[in-house]
Amino acid sequence: EYLPKKIKMSITGNGNASKEQVARMLQTTLGLRTLPKNLDCTDGLAAAVCHFYNKGNVEVGKAYTGWDAFIKQNEGRIKK
Repeated sequence: EYLPKKIKMSITGNGNASKEQVARMLQTTLGLRTLPKNLDCTDGLAAAVCHFYNKGNVEVGKAYTGWDAFIKQNEGRIKK
């Protein structure tokens, strides 16, 4: 189970992103032609993409204040 901020952060890079921002990023990332009228429909898709990005490594309650914090806490995951 992922926290909403974790999903938004993994999709947009901003844990405070709006539903519209998440939907647009999913549209771009997945090459979707159109967005659903009800943006609540993208929540499940966003969670699935977040899970894919995290390869199933769920850390409940872990939050990042930004990319700098993420990088410092995940140096082993960063390819140089």
